[in-house]
Amino acid sequence: MISLNTLRQTVESSDTKSGLIFDLIVQALIVMSLIVFSIETIPNMDHTVVDLLGVLELAIVAIFSIEYLLRILVSQDKKRFIFSMWGVIDLLAILPFYLFFLGLEFDLVMLRAFRLIRLTRLLKLARYNKAMARLGLAMKIAREDLLVSLGATCIMLFVASFGIYQFENSVQPDRFGSVFDSLWWALSTLTTVGYGDVYPMTLGGKVFTGLVLMIGLGIVALPAGIIASSLTEARERQKSIVDPLVRIPPN
Repeated sequence: MISLNTLRQTVESSDTKSGLIFDLIVQALIVMSLIVFSIETIPNMDHTVVDLLGVLELAIVAIFSIEYLLRILVSQDKKRFIFSMWGVIDLLAILPFYLFFLGLEFDLVMLRAFRLIRLTRLLKLARYNKAMARLGLAMKIAREDLLVSLGATCIMLFVASFGIYQFENSVQPDRFGSVFDSLWWALSTLTTVGYGDVYPMTLGGKVFTGLVLMIGLGIVALPAGIIASSLTEARERQKSIVDPLVRIPPN
């Protein structure tokens, strides 16, 4: 009889041989499920292939369901796991199948997008990826800086929208009819994308656009610098956990 502690080490840790095998099997099944999902989109397939894909889908969902239940079983705080990000992703990875199995099929085109939730199986790969864990740690480290950067970006979006509205409203009322209509121009300009579908025609609008473009270069670069710095710190933290160095002070 497998003890709960042994089962927990297998399901939640890849340091043991059984845990590593468990992780590799789940990763392989995630990739297989994505391949199956992609093949299912091919039109006019042979019925034999469709039936085979259906059997594979059923088997994969069954294994993912068992995995989900095992993670709840070994979790020390079951409620916290169920409502955590990974718990929700694990549930969403299998939920569409059961909704379809129960006959909850949507006919509205808009609601069919709900099937895209099946692609959350791709996110399950991040559970087993140290690089993704490092990225998550970096985002946690840079959370406050990124929030400040996001706030500054939102303020600049409003200022840019209001400014271009003042310059271009009288000349292009159809394109810059309000500050809200100007938001698309402000977003594409601040991000330096510049689709060219909406552009200024007045001299003041062109000068203002140049200023917004220069500010936009800094706005795009700022989060990248914050994340790069945080990734370096996250890498150092992971390294110190995996391979701690004991420094002995000199006598």
